[in-house]
Amino acid sequence: MIPRDYHQDPFIVIWELTRACQLKCIHCRAEAQYRRDPRELTFEEGKVLIDQIADMDSPLLVFTGGDPLMRPDVFDLARYAVEKNIRVSMTPSATPNVTKEAIQQGKEAGLSRWAFSLDGPTAEIHDHFRGTSGSFDLTLERIHWLHELDMPVQINTVISKYNIDALDQMAKLVEELGCELWSVFFLVPTGRGKENDMVSPVEHEKVMRWLYEVSKKVPFDIKTTAAQHYRRVVIQQKMRESKNMEQQIHYEMALQEGKTGRIDGLGRAPKGVNDGNGFVFISHIGDVFPSGLLPIKGGNVRDESLASIYRDSPIFKELRNPDSYKGKCGVCEFRNVCGGSRSRAYALTGDYLESEPACVYIPKAMRKEKKKA
Repeated sequence: MIPRDYHQDPFIVIWELTRACQLKCIHCRAEAQYRRDPRELTFEEGKVLIDQIADMDSPLLVFTGGDPLMRPDVFDLARYAVEKNIRVSMTPSATPNVTKEAIQQGKEAGLSRWAFSLDGPTAEIHDHFRGTSGSFDLTLERIHWLHELDMPVQINTVISKYNIDALDQMAKLVEELGCELWSVFFLVPTGRGKENDMVSPVEHEKVMRWLYEVSKKVPFDIKTTAAQHYRRVVIQQKMRESKNMEQQIHYEMALQEGKTGRIDGLGRAPKGVNDGNGFVFISHIGDVFPSGLLPIKGGNVRDESLASIYRDSPIFKELRNPDSYKGKCGVCEFRNVCGGSRSRAYALTGDYLESEPACVYIPKAMRKEKKKA
């Protein structure tokens, strides 16, 4: 199998079908509204976009929002994409829109997985985060419905100051709910998200080390989003545990090639994905961004193809060059496999090439310089 070239084709495409949503989450990237925007890509425009995605070596496609279920044609779009041999998952909001009929429609359309957000092990924590009373109980009920209809379930959790002290209970709940994958997001202060909602850099590191230890014990898989330095943490931990020189060399090679693992059915990439580097986001009106958390537009699919924007837009090309990163990220030996969150760098410094503000690691090159001084 020929490895995917991120300079040519993304590993994952996120399409924000709509910004309409019945919830009002305190961290919402999209600052979602209750009504649909009349400028949304039409069904026919969506089909053209799906054709373009298929031509880019059929990356993973995620329907997001807002709430994708606010679009009545969501399952027709999913069916069309599946017919093009694209693997499609969806992240709907846990609202009354999630009926058993809707779940059945999704299954028949060929959705590979549903993902629900669960941001705390209790109603008090989750409902506060989601800005809607009763959201926690409704989410648990819908997860049970998905199991009844044999639909694979993913849980998304945003790490913030509101739930950092409840993560042990959260992991236990994910296990009790029988979910296949726990996708752990680290908050980026954009949209409604605020910097004071974030955990500190030291807490980022502690949570990531905790996640690595948890991943060795639980029956579900764990992946992270907006937490590129989790890859560095995992490789460091594995190198510490390894007594085998051959394995040590393997990890050193992984650093040089940007590799972190293998492709699997859960959508984890074999090498480091970052904003604009293996990752692309399309807004409800067709604007193309390196990610939904990095609001600098590379183009619009109504004006040019997704492939030309992804491959040739200056911001995308710049983001795919780790040697252009500034500060400690630019000299870090983990920059090819990690690279830090470009979105968080932009949100907190105004420069998407600056160092990851939430990383505590000091690169070897900087430590050597300090010793010389």
